[in-house]
Amino acid sequence: MSPSIDASGQAAGSGEPDGATGLSRRGLFRGTGAIGLGAAGVALLPGLVRPAEAAAVTAAASAITPAAGAASTVQPPSFDPIRPPSVPLAVRSPYLSTWMPADNLAGTWPTFWTGRTTAMTGMAWIDGVEFLFLGAPSVPGRPLLRGMVQLSLTLTATASRYVLAAAGVELTLTFLSPIEPGDLRRQSIPMSYVRASVRSTDGASHDVRLYLDISGEWAYGDSGASINWSQQQVAGSGGASLTSLSFAPSSPHVLAENGDMAAWGTVVWSATNQAGLTWQIGSDVTVRAAFLADGVLGDTADSNQPRPISDNWPVFAFCFDLGTVRGSTRSAVLSLGHVRQPAMSYLGTQLAPLWLSYWPTWQQMAAFFHADADAAQNRCASLDDKVQRDATAAGGYRYAALCALALRQAYGGTELVSRNGQPWAFLKEISSDGNVSTVDVTYPAMPAFLYLDPGYLGLLLAPLLDYAENGGWPEQFAQHDLGAHYPNAIGGIVNGQDVQEDMPVEESANMLIMSAAYLARVDVATARGFATQHYTILKKWADYLVANALDPGYQNQTDDFTGFIAHSVNLALKGIIGIAAMSQVATTAGNSADASSYRGTAADYIAQWAQKAQDTSSGHLKLAYDQPDTWSLKYNGYADALLGLGLVPKSVATEEADWYMTQTNQYGVPLDPRHSYTKGDWEMWTAAWLRDQPASDFLISAVYDFANGSPSRVPFSDLYDTVSSNQVAFQARPVVGGIFALLSLGR
Repeated sequence: MSPSIDASGQAAGSGEPDGATGLSRRGLFRGTGAIGLGAAGVALLPGLVRPAEAAAVTAAASAITPAAGAASTVQPPSFDPIRPPSVPLAVRSPYLSTWMPADNLAGTWPTFWTGRTTAMTGMAWIDGVEFLFLGAPSVPGRPLLRGMVQLSLTLTATASRYVLAAAGVELTLTFLSPIEPGDLRRQSIPMSYVRASVRSTDGASHDVRLYLDISGEWAYGDSGASINWSQQQVAGSGGASLTSLSFAPSSPHVLAENGDMAAWGTVVWSATNQAGLTWQIGSDVTVRAAFLADGVLGDTADSNQPRPISDNWPVFAFCFDLGTVRGSTRSAVLSLGHVRQPAMSYLGTQLAPLWLSYWPTWQQMAAFFHADADAAQNRCASLDDKVQRDATAAGGYRYAALCALALRQAYGGTELVSRNGQPWAFLKEISSDGNVSTVDVTYPAMPAFLYLDPGYLGLLLAPLLDYAENGGWPEQFAQHDLGAHYPNAIGGIVNGQDVQEDMPVEESANMLIMSAAYLARVDVATARGFATQHYTILKKWADYLVANALDPGYQNQTDDFTGFIAHSVNLALKGIIGIAAMSQVATTAGNSADASSYRGTAADYIAQWAQKAQDTSSGHLKLAYDQPDTWSLKYNGYADALLGLGLVPKSVATEEADWYMTQTNQYGVPLDPRHSYTKGDWEMWTAAWLRDQPASDFLISAVYDFANGSPSRVPFSDLYDTVSSNQVAFQARPVVGGIFALLSLGR
């Protein structure tokens, strides 16, 4: 869950000290940037930068040189193809996950997914005049910084691209978090690019310098914690080299978290060396003032270390003197990373990050990452085009926008490790329980991986199957997760007792459906090997479903926030599809007798299900067999379409689609009539199941309208109110991979 916010707007328990005025300098900005500060706040912070929507826009607007005859008024920034509720900046893993919770870069601090500030500042020096383009810094004793005017934000599946302008210069700032389907070496790199490019827009020559820094807050969840830092030159391939500024907790707690941030590991902030590059590590006000005074940094590191993050707020800064900008574009390339060793533990054994299988040190990995920057940009552009093209064909412009918003978040909840020399992938249940590789979180995320990289789904399934087969799991049904809290996959048995949040029908069917979907999308030899290797455990779960799925007892299920339920129609549907999925597993393994048996059972059960589930007084299915005059969103019908089973009668699908269109709210169809909230992943699963019905288009548009206009400025929430568009709970979860449900139906 999100951290609570105290009356000052500061995250409760953040460890940020209050000053004599009752607020720290940084605390004045937390949560809302500079919004709401009155004269007292301005007096405390003479260098305060107001947010872009404040009156400072008028001043910044005068810095733009309009084309001849053009209107001089400044328009609000454009958003293409969507205005994200929170913009992904650096999103590569559960611990490298920084977002911009506002429309404009200037005036608000970036944050970790929890809302904790992970400060990043960007300033430009144009012909001797200073402008702000990122963050909400305070530089006492300096005049009020003018803000560059943000013209646009373009969001793609892998990048967030801002265009800003001031004084005849256009700045494009691109935050690129690569996604590398089928390339484990590159996908394992826990780093993200920042690329800044400038050009003259008025035909004149301009002297341009850019400044970017990050704060020690990136290293730990408590600003009272102390950090160490260092600077080093890193040799790169092909003659390229980097300057890297790194910092880490001085007293790390290995394999522990503080406020959902890693309590160990190193933050790596690097720049590709080029003429005019300078750097500095020191107090935020000292380092920023140095740039504003001279347009250059001192190539020095503050010797006062270790010290608390909040003690004179150490920042790690680069300055790029780009020289005279006129005819050609000038650029700078940086990267942000968070490296940890070990990455995780599994049943008491520490696991190394997979990247260590390719590079012996993070320095060599960072050098490769920078040498690969241009190629990575091209690969990601091709991937972005593919997602946009395929998604538009599958569901239209709005659907493509949702896919662009969701992809980095889906992959960013996972990471790759090495286990006995073999790659595995783990997933964190971000913002809800924090569990390790929760089955019913992996399951809704599945469509993104099926669409782009089925092999990655196989890597996510590997530890789940290994634990069930070799980890001592005692139940006849599948486990809920691999451990109560990331990054420690300790299993679910304490003193011989099952202590998990069991969802017996739910998780057993989830594992079978994911396995069958994976088998259908990999080569024949890989599929046969998987089905044979895991046949015993998959059959065990299928047999549990044969005994329990048609009429589930009083059980928990994935929407656990709604409570336990008996005789659930939607859960029964999932269980029956799970039995049919086992038929496909059996076919792949060459066991035709089992395949026929499971298929026959599923066909028999679905006929009974359709009869038992029908509400005789209305044209729809019930919430539970014993609850007339109720209904629910039957999103589990998606798996029937995904596996090509054809179990659910078309008449039932049509009936449900028609009913949903009588139950719409502004931002979607509720999960059921008990509440007005819904889940975006389930809305899109339903849209995929009913893809030939008008309800499908409505659901896509409703989820888009939520994401595009929600007042809840958090990373894409999957649980929200269909009346108000407010977040109900959850944010940044990988379940938004479910947005790709329509795309996953193509093979």
